[in-house]
Formats: sequence, C-alpha cells, structure tokens
Amino acid sequence: MTTPAINTVSWFQIGSDKPDEVAKFYGGLFGWTFAPDPNSDGYDLINYAGADGASGGIAHVPAASANHATFFVLVGDVAATVAASEKLGGTVLVPPTTSKDGLVFAHILDTSGNNFGVFTPAP
Repeated sequence: MTTPAINTVSWFQIGSDKPDEVAKFYGGLFGWTFAPDPNSDGYDLINYAGADGASGGIAHVPAASANHATFFVLVGDVAATVAASEKLGGTVLVPPTTSKDGLVFAHILDTSGNNFGVFTPAP
C-alpha cells in the first residue's frame, strides 16, 4: 500500500448512531464497501474502487448528537503537531492516543471550532 505524503488529508471518518444505514447510503451513492476493523471494536473500514486500501471509517457512536464527518491529516509526529496546534490557538479534544495496532491519533478544534484529526499510521 502506498503511504500518502506527510501533512496531507489522508483519512476521513463518518460517525453515526446508525452505522448500517449510513453504510447503505454511502455504498449506494458511491459504491463504497465496508468491513469491520479488526483493530477497533465499533469501527468499520471504508474502501472504494481504485484505492490501495481503506480510505476512511465509520465510527459507531451512541447517539445522534455525536454524529459527525471529519478529516484526518497524516503527520510525522502526532504529539508535536498537537503542541504546535495549541500554540496557534487550537484546542485538543482527544490527546495523542495509540490504538491496538500502533496507529497514533488525536482530535483538535481549529480556531473556528472545526474538529479535525491528525494521525501517524501503525508501524
């Protein structure tokens, strides 16, 4: 699988309290396919034609108030990016977190209140 360039939008996430319905919607609209993420409970990987691998995910959330769509930027160092975002006026929503497979991610609010994520892939 080809690794995208550092500091590019390389992943997206759709959070839904109705993950089966949202998968049916996007699958029907764009032809995307879905598979459970073996490294994360309550998360489905999104694949689409022409991609080397999964390009996004559906997070199963407990209530409609948590539904969302967000983008993730691939970075070289999540902790350093989080620190830089704070110096620039950003707010950390989820501090650097490591998943079971070694992927590291964080969620940040920009200075306009937009939620986005940063990550480094699993080794």
